[in-house]
Amino acid sequence: MAARTDPYTNFNFLVEIDGITAAGFQEVSGVDISIDVIEHREGGENISTRKYPGQVKFSNIVLKRGLTDSVELYDWFKQWADGDPAAPRKNGSIVMLTRSAVETVRWNFFNGWPSKWTGPALNAEQSDIAIETLEIVHERLERA
Repeated sequence: MAARTDPYTNFNFLVEIDGITAAGFQEVSGVDISIDVIEHREGGENISTRKYPGQVKFSNIVLKRGLTDSVELYDWFKQWADGDPAAPRKNGSIVMLTRSAVETVRWNFFNGWPSKWTGPALNAEQSDIAIETLEIVHERLERA
């Protein structure tokens, strides 16, 4: 009999971006890759079309975390928003951890830059944590 393999939990993870290790994210999304489908109809074939792989596309990575005094990610976004020619593209990783903080899965993204920052939604009638969001555009994603 094969050994039982349980799926990983999705609540223990961290994000690394070129030297910035930022834990405490509430949510990470956009870890996906898709391939465009090119349909080609051949002469004489009236029932179906041929399907070929096209361009590979990577979704934007969306990071959500509680607003703190840390401004490293916001400052990186501001460089791009201000049109700073020295604004760097960065590589990074989303790292899933076990309950005992052992790395299980890592997704590496390459040549990323922040395309959108969103501040918290404020509401005097609620006691939720203030959440900031950073959206990162990138050119490649690999599971390591």
